[in-house]
Order: sequence, then structure tokens, then C-alpha cells
Amino acid sequence: MSDSKVYYITTPIYYINALPHIGNAYTTIVADTLARHHRARGREVVFATGTDEHAEKVLEAAGREGVPILDFADRLADGFRAAWARLDITYDDFIRTSEPRHHRATTEVIRRMMETGDVYRGEYEGWYCVSCATFFPDVEGETPTCLNDECRKPLERRKEPAYFFRLSAYGDRLLEHFERHPDFVRPEFRKSEVLSFIQSGLRDCCISRSSNGWGVPFPGDDSQQAYVWFDALINYLTVTGWPDDEANYERLWPCDVHLVGKDILPRFHATLWPAMLMALGVPLPRTIAAHGFWLSKDRKISKSQGGLVSVDELAEELTSMVEVERDVAYDAVRYFALREMVFGQDAEFSREALWGRFNADLANDLGNVLNRSLPLIERSFGGVIPDGVLDPDIAASVQAAARLSTERVDAFDFRGTLEAIWESIGKLNKYLDTRAPWNLVREADLQPAKDCLLTTCEAIRRLSVLLISFIPHAAMEIRSQLGLDPVVSGSISEELAGDARMAGVKIAWGKPIFPRIKVPKVKPETSAPPTQPAAKSEKQAATVSYEDFAKLELRAGTCLSAEPVEGADKLYRLMVDLGSEVRQVVAGVAQAFPAAELVGKQLVIVANLEPAKIRGVQSQGMILAAGGKDPVALVTLDRPVENGEKVR
Repeated sequence: MSDSKVYYITTPIYYINALPHIGNAYTTIVADTLARHHRARGREVVFATGTDEHAEKVLEAAGREGVPILDFADRLADGFRAAWARLDITYDDFIRTSEPRHHRATTEVIRRMMETGDVYRGEYEGWYCVSCATFFPDVEGETPTCLNDECRKPLERRKEPAYFFRLSAYGDRLLEHFERHPDFVRPEFRKSEVLSFIQSGLRDCCISRSSNGWGVPFPGDDSQQAYVWFDALINYLTVTGWPDDEANYERLWPCDVHLVGKDILPRFHATLWPAMLMALGVPLPRTIAAHGFWLSKDRKISKSQGGLVSVDELAEELTSMVEVERDVAYDAVRYFALREMVFGQDAEFSREALWGRFNADLANDLGNVLNRSLPLIERSFGGVIPDGVLDPDIAASVQAAARLSTERVDAFDFRGTLEAIWESIGKLNKYLDTRAPWNLVREADLQPAKDCLLTTCEAIRRLSVLLISFIPHAAMEIRSQLGLDPVVSGSISEELAGDARMAGVKIAWGKPIFPRIKVPKVKPETSAPPTQPAAKSEKQAATVSYEDFAKLELRAGTCLSAEPVEGADKLYRLMVDLGSEVRQVVAGVAQAFPAAELVGKQLVIVANLEPAKIRGVQSQGMILAAGGKDPVALVTLDRPVENGEKVR
């Protein structure tokens, strides 16, 4: 990565038929964290987000409300801006597809592609999902439903003149690009589904629809307008000023990171979009990073599936449960999202998990360091941090956290980054426990107490520099309580270099930043008293009914990778392709099978097993093997089938 080029990062632009929820907020929080982190490393950053406004369902929603479409779009776009402001999202450009600059860029893309023959006129006949704004040419049945598992709404049959993009001509070039650029799609295991999609054969895709007056008109044909997905992808070029502002385009492009959800990766961002850029002769983005879904009881949280929860709602709940600043409550939600989800994989959302993270990580770990050191400085040293000698082990711990932060953020491992920081916070708490400066002060052993308190405050100062990318308001409040300017002026390397800076600083300790939440007790689902199950005979215990067995969902899945679980010599963390998704499965077969022997093998997976954490690693299923506690054989299939096929 060249530090001379502007670091350009994007989120997908969001449909405006509903206000932001925890799903699209996660994408934006990740992008903001990346942007803040790279700015803190001294890089110039351009972070773009925005709204996708030309969907047919947006026009329908405005019609139902009886308001002009542009007024409707303005209101919803303003709603997104307001939501991102409450989360303190530091975007540099908010792009709307209804803007003239975007119409200009889209028109020029189409014009150039028509000149080269990559766009041609034809006739489309097939099925269309209004909700997903997606064409599905090959769907069986008289009244089929959307192939998107999160939608499944009825499709409409459409036959109309249309323009097509010659996507079929770019399959080999796309595969070659993947071969030459191994980091083009991240995480690594997401790449296999994209390659599978491309290798299955690409077809020319429809990129226009009959004009309804709300969209980008096709150049030279007023009866047609750009298909919403084709139009939307071009926003990433629009932000650079392409095609008119060549200097800014050269400054920003190629994009360093497109952040997207896994559902829009294979078909659109990792296939259609790079093929469009190839057709234009424009360099491809450096990386497309796809994250997983937030789940509620194993179902995706989305508008179509229900279970939507907004960040505003969660922050409001936290402020009603405990006396915490509203900005800090938003930070707590940011922290939870980044710490709870392994980037690229699905994660289970629950309020109980949010409350648990708040109490355990923010109140107990981070809060305790402040609440045990600053009041002592206030009482015993007149509120002035004493001079002393830094503990080298604590200083080394913070430096290690800083080094790991850089490495892990670059690898999109936000959870791992926070774990590294919290490991240092944990060592700082143990250091306070061991040195017990409150006892040293009481015993008038002042110099060791001064050394301990200076070490603690200096470590907190340095850790605040790392935390400000993740929990910005809380980190600034920590700095204020330390008596520092809440805004970090230098880069991470500058702020962590040199000797202690905290001696002689007058603190401004106030109330705890993260007071503990009194977690409400969860009511049992039934008030009936527990009953003792009737004793079963040995024969009964060894049998199950057909109905019970039918509850098991066994599916075929190909192992994409196998990695040892840290600290567990029998366990592998497997990434298994189940066709429609990639699952993480923890399996106790490491002593029986080399990792290389598992990769590429088609296994039988218990796919509807309740997720569980094994040695701290979430397992979303189970592989079948023979041999009891020490497996000697894997249950496989005698001939390959499609991944995801049921095993009966």
C-alpha cells in the first residue's frame, strides 16, 4: 500500500426505502473505523458513503405517501445523514444517485461502452424482483419467488426492449485478475464463492429498463433508463470526479477498499463491477471486503426478514438503563459491533450480549483502570499526576498492542485489534492489583506509588490514541479526564514515541465514563414448575422417533480451509462451503487428519445445530466422523454433489 496515494474507502450506497439499522450501520462503522485509523497513521483519507435512490420500490413508496419523488428522496437521504451524524461517522463525501454529477458519470459510462460494443440493444424476457431490483432469467415454475433467501417475494414476468452489457466476454479476464491479485476479495474464504459464480459461466446482463422518469436516461434512447444496480455501482467513480476532474480521479483511483455485505459480493461487486471497469479501461479497486450478517435466532436481521433494530434504539436503551453520556452510549454500540463480529462471518445479535460487553469490557476492564487511579491522584497528589519511572513491561505491552492494531486493521480483523488492546488493558489492571498504590500511599511509601500512577496514566494516554478510531467520544472523554486535549494532534507513531508526557499534568476526573449496567433479569418462557422426566428404559434411551431424527439437517459441504485452534491441539477451525453460505465449524479431528487432507474434501455437516463457542471460537455446525472421542474416519460421499445438498 503506497502512503503517497490518498486512502479511498467506500461503503455501498444504501437503499432509501427505510432508515439505517444495525446491518448497514455495521458496514458504515467499519468504514469509519478504517478511515479514522488511517488518518491516525498520517494518511490523507477520502471516505465515501451515500444513498441509492433510483430503485423502483423507492418510486412506489413515494407514490404511496403521495409526495414528489425528489422530496421523498431528500427526506430519506437526510435521515441517513442524521443517523451517521449521531454515530459521528466521519465521511468526506455523501453521494446520491439523483445528483447531476452522478447522472453525468453514468451517462458517460454507457456512452463509452456503446461505442466499444460492450453495450448493445436487445430484448429482455424473464423474471424480475421489484424488492431486490434484480433480474432472474432462469427460474422454474408458473409463479416463482425471488432466489434471494432473505426475500423470497413473488417475481414479475417482464418482456421489454432493453440494453445489455457484454459480461460474457470478461469471464477469463476476471479469473486472471483473481489469480494475479490474491487480496482482491477479502476475507480469503469469500473468494471461492465468487470464483464459483464466474466459473459457472457468465451471461450478458440486462442494464436498462423502460423509463418511469426516475433514473438515469439512456443516452440516445429516452424510452430507457439505467438499471438500478448498473447505475449504483458507478457511484464509486462519481466521487472521484470522473470523467471531468482528471486530477482528482488520479488522486483517488483506484479505490483502496470497497466495503460490502456478503450478499452483494459475488454477482455485483466482484463480477459485474470489475467487468464494467475492464470495459472502460479503468483500473480495478485494490480490495473488496465483504462482511457477514447480523443474525437473530439464526435468521438475518433485515427489513424483509424482520428483527430490525436501529443503533439509535440501542443507544437510547443504554441511556435509560444507566447514567451514561449519549455519545458514549453510541460508542458502546460501535464497540459491541466491532468486537462481537468476526469480519466476514455471521454473528448473533442480542441485547444481552451488548449489555455483557458493556459491563465486562467497558465498565470492568477499561473503566476500572480510570476509576482506581484518577481518584487516588485527586485525593493524595492534589489532582496532579506525579513524576516517576515508567514500568518497562507495561510500556512494552502498549507498544505490542499498537503494532498488532496496525497489522490487524490492515487484515480487516477489527475484533482481533480490540482483543490486542484489551489484553494490554488487562495487564494494566493486574499491574494495579499487584502494586496496590492505594496501600503504598497509606503506608507513606510514596515513590513506588508515584511510579505506579505515572505508569498507569501514561499507558491510558497511549491506549486512548489507539481507541479513538473505535470509540471516539469515549476515548476523548478519557483524555479529558487525564487533563489532555481530547483531540489527538499527532499520528499514532508520534504519540507513542518518546518518554512519559503525563508527569505534572492536572487531571479533571469526574464521574465514571462507563458505569455498570444493572442487567434486567430475563423472564422464563413459561411459569410452569419444572417436572422430573419419567425414567426411561435402556432400550428407550437408545432410540429416537422418526420425527426427532427428521429435525436434523444434514448437508454436503466442501472444506475450504483448516486452521488449528490456538491452545487446543485436537481442534481445527474449518471454513465449509455450503453452497449458499460459508460456515465456520470447529472439529476435534486435528490429531487424526493433517489440515491439507481436509481442504477440498466434501464432508457431511449437521447444518441446523445451535451455534456454540468451543475454546472461544464460534462453531456453526458439526462434521460427522467415526471413532468416538478419537475419530479415525470422516463421513464423506462416494461421489460429489452440489454443496448444500441435503443428506438423507
